[in-house]
Amino acid sequence: MVSNTEGGKSFARRDRLLEIEAQVQKWWGEKEIFRADSLKTPPKPGERFFGNFPYPYMNGYLHLGHAFSLSKLEFASAYHRLRGANVLLPFAFHCTGMPVKASADKLSREIQMFGDPPIFPSTSEDQISDPDLELGEEVVENQGVAEKSKGKKSKAAAKASSTKFQWEIMRNYGLSDAEISKFQDPYHWLMYFPPLAMEDLKAFGLGCDWRRSFITTEVNPFYDSFVRWQMRKLKKMGKIVKDLRYTIYSPLDGQPCADHDRASGEGVLPQEYTLVKMEVIPPFPPKLRALEGRKVFLAAATLRPETMYGQTNAWVLPDGKYGAFEINDTDVFILSERAALNLAYQKLSRVPEKPSCLAELTGYDLIGLPLKSPLAFNEIIYALPMLSILIDKGTGIVTSVPSDSPDDFMALHDLKTKPVFRAKFGVKDEWVLPFEVIPIINTPEFGDKSAEKICKDYGIQSQNEKEKLAEAKKLIYRGGFYEGTMIVGEYAGMRVQEAKNLIRSKLLELGQAVVYSEPEKKVISRSGDECVVALTDQWYITYGEPEWKQQAEECLASMNLYSNEVRHGFEHTLSWLNQWACSRSFGLGTRLPWDEDFLVESLSDSTLYMAYYTISHLLQKGNLYGSDTSSVKPEQMTDEAWDFVFCGSPFPKSSDICPCVLRKMKQEFEYWYPFDVRTSGKDLIQNHLTFCIYNHTAILAKHHWPRGFRCNGHIMLNSEKMSKSTGNFMTIRQAIQEFSADATRFSLADAGDGMDDANFVFETANAAILRLTKEISWMQEVIEGESSFREGPSSTYADRVFANEINIAVKMTEKNYSEFMFREALKTGFYDLQAARDEYRFSCGMGVMNRDLLWRFMDVQTRLMTPICPHFAEYVWKELLRNEGFVVKAGWPEADTPDLTLKLANKYLQDSIVSMRKLLQKQVSGPKRADKIISSSAENRPTVGLIYVAEQYDGWKAECLKILQSKFNTETSSFAPDQEILEALQQSEIGQEGNFKETQKLCMPFLRFKKDEVIAVGVQALDLKLPFGEVEVLGENLELIKRQLGLEEVEVLSAADPEAIQKAGQYASLLNQNPPSPGNPTAIFLSD
Repeated sequence: MVSNTEGGKSFARRDRLLEIEAQVQKWWGEKEIFRADSLKTPPKPGERFFGNFPYPYMNGYLHLGHAFSLSKLEFASAYHRLRGANVLLPFAFHCTGMPVKASADKLSREIQMFGDPPIFPSTSEDQISDPDLELGEEVVENQGVAEKSKGKKSKAAAKASSTKFQWEIMRNYGLSDAEISKFQDPYHWLMYFPPLAMEDLKAFGLGCDWRRSFITTEVNPFYDSFVRWQMRKLKKMGKIVKDLRYTIYSPLDGQPCADHDRASGEGVLPQEYTLVKMEVIPPFPPKLRALEGRKVFLAAATLRPETMYGQTNAWVLPDGKYGAFEINDTDVFILSERAALNLAYQKLSRVPEKPSCLAELTGYDLIGLPLKSPLAFNEIIYALPMLSILIDKGTGIVTSVPSDSPDDFMALHDLKTKPVFRAKFGVKDEWVLPFEVIPIINTPEFGDKSAEKICKDYGIQSQNEKEKLAEAKKLIYRGGFYEGTMIVGEYAGMRVQEAKNLIRSKLLELGQAVVYSEPEKKVISRSGDECVVALTDQWYITYGEPEWKQQAEECLASMNLYSNEVRHGFEHTLSWLNQWACSRSFGLGTRLPWDEDFLVESLSDSTLYMAYYTISHLLQKGNLYGSDTSSVKPEQMTDEAWDFVFCGSPFPKSSDICPCVLRKMKQEFEYWYPFDVRTSGKDLIQNHLTFCIYNHTAILAKHHWPRGFRCNGHIMLNSEKMSKSTGNFMTIRQAIQEFSADATRFSLADAGDGMDDANFVFETANAAILRLTKEISWMQEVIEGESSFREGPSSTYADRVFANEINIAVKMTEKNYSEFMFREALKTGFYDLQAARDEYRFSCGMGVMNRDLLWRFMDVQTRLMTPICPHFAEYVWKELLRNEGFVVKAGWPEADTPDLTLKLANKYLQDSIVSMRKLLQKQVSGPKRADKIISSSAENRPTVGLIYVAEQYDGWKAECLKILQSKFNTETSSFAPDQEILEALQQSEIGQEGNFKETQKLCMPFLRFKKDEVIAVGVQALDLKLPFGEVEVLGENLELIKRQLGLEEVEVLSAADPEAIQKAGQYASLLNQNPPSPGNPTAIFLSD
């Protein structure tokens, strides 16, 4: 237990919640309240609910990012359990792949370098000198919630101080040096962290059936058997093939680097280029003399091989670092070292996977080299300087086609028109001035010199206008590809999109170009190295195969995704997703059954395991590691046994498993499947969740395909990105210790529900501690004072309003929970209900509140808050309300149909009181001038209120409303154009009377006001009268009005009654200045 005081601040309320949570969790555990078992009879719609969550990697403690996505599932499951459904919420732990292995290896490297225990360098510069020791954020588990530094640091210092050694990270877990050393063994992580994660989730109040929990990898023989069966099944169906393909690759790990093997760069794919070989014409300059006798090429990466006809030069970065790299026995490519490394892993290096550099060069060494380039109409072109080249994109060598590239056009223009610029880089006139733009492609919009035209249209004057050039480039490239026609070469007259691949194929076939690929963006592996693109021969799952893709699209179309944005994300992923490398040679996991040199990678062993949850408890007997084989042995789970359970195959007669056990497994699967929802962060749409769809459609029957995914954005802490490196980070364990579980859950519910990033606010969590504990105290007081409350049915206006607000809360909160709108559920089920209770207390005044209503309120609020704050609710249910059983299964509260007219009437009453109070305060505050009519002296303080009501519009206002009603389109919720409304006004009775300009001057402000009101409150703003009697509502609440305004007497009068107006005496003129209208009474205050 955390100490009760800290820094002079009391934590008694938080500690009280922690005590309650421990007590409630003990009750739940004793009765196995979250145990979920199938029934023999198939469930009817709504009778059962199965939701799941992507199992987290076990390379550290679970954090609030996990808790946020998981809370969506937890709240939904608790809601369905509360309303009476049989609910299954299982949870497992992912140990496959690189996260654990990378962290373990990092520890080993630190020990090798710095000792055991290590003595680290004191300076940040030394600390980050070894790139192998740097890990991306997802691997680094800095559990400390650091205080924000009050001083400012330089960016370099901040970056340096954010880098952590793995040993230090482990110390932050509270581990001793002797314990940390054990974590060099990756399997030790599997023994250590899953039980701790389970502890934290139990403390969080997760309604999980823990019997079904398990870890992955071959350590768990049952799950290992399941994954092997899945892989064999896919291979037998032809959906796993061996192929030579480009893939993101970690040189340090010596294997492909899939999304979840990466510290940064998730979702990045290989970008394929055509590498054009621009031959350097001898004799070579001194810097290249060592290359005499070899074929030397500047190697330029291009995405537009069809434009090579129009080359006028090549571009190099003057200060760029280049090298001359051996490709084979004859060819040498000049390009950047980074590009050479990629080529070396694509079988384009004399030494495989190791660039062989014959000469180190700079861009200055290359300027002026004469080149012979494929397809170019210019027989000889030259290498020229360009200052905007990115050396870490492509090869650092760029072809120049000024007819179709705005950047090339402006750079060449600058060199031609600025002799000083040429002189600065030693560029001779003959390398530049003779070369003119060569038209090669015609587009309808820009003609055959599209770059020149768009630069003129955009007013671009220099190559330094980067934003304009980027926009122009985007427009030109898109137009050239989709609408352009070749006007030169053997494919003249052909559309560019047809000619492009033909020209590329010709260049490759003639040996004038090679295929080159690199990551679209920078990718860092979990082991800390920068990834390349490698051409690897390995096993792939054939995602994207047309027939399979069609099945996936069919499944997606039937799913509930709760958001159009999410649906678009899946549709986009299905449009591009292709073969996926499913095997790895390094890490943890299950071996490929037919090729045991390889492991199944972490995004391929996690696509169907939701089905495994349904039977895991029968196989593993509640043991996380599958070491209890008393019921079934792993080797007994043959492919035939798995097929029988999951695929509807015949009973495996050869199986030696007890038939009753196998049939029980099948019953469990058939009862719980398909799952109803899987909650997840939106980042998994592009891989894991789409893979899940594919694998379900391939292996399971259509009626077992997934029903829904609920995706969310990431979580921020106090409006800043949650980041381990900055210290703005919190584990679930820390959050519970700091705030309690229920206050943490409260703040998670309040954080947000959409695809945008949500915000966990510490202030909200602290406020929840206060609210929950104060509510418990209030309920205790109410229960203790039970005899003082009024007995019998609801009889007063305040009773009726409060009862109605409870009914509204029940209905609205039910809708919000069912739609996964938990922030709204918190609002309608707690905040709004609390406000209604407080208003009821005030409305009753000296009168006594109704006992039955108060007990109904406590019952309903407790149930409505159960999904979000279950410990609080369970304690109230048992200890305060003295109910039998558990609130988590108490049933959704019943409620009458809400009376919306009564709600409107009460809003009218409360709004009117607020308006009258403001008017009275203004009057009481005293005159600003000596001749003010109403004196503010104490003896003349108003004691009488006259409230004038006009319950219906009449005359010209009624006519205006009828016009607006006729000109309002309910389908589009919009009005006809103003001119049409004006014409209708002119043709109306009031428009025909007298001077129309005067009528227009009178009516137009009212028409505009009412149109704006419709936008604000809805079409009911056009009604001639309210759906309730204003005089009746105000009259029934005179005591409340008197009490709230501090008056001795209040009278409600009709503004249409001349005798009533006479009562206002000298203030009757105020009724003309501010006449009442439906929904807006006018009050006049008098002194005795």
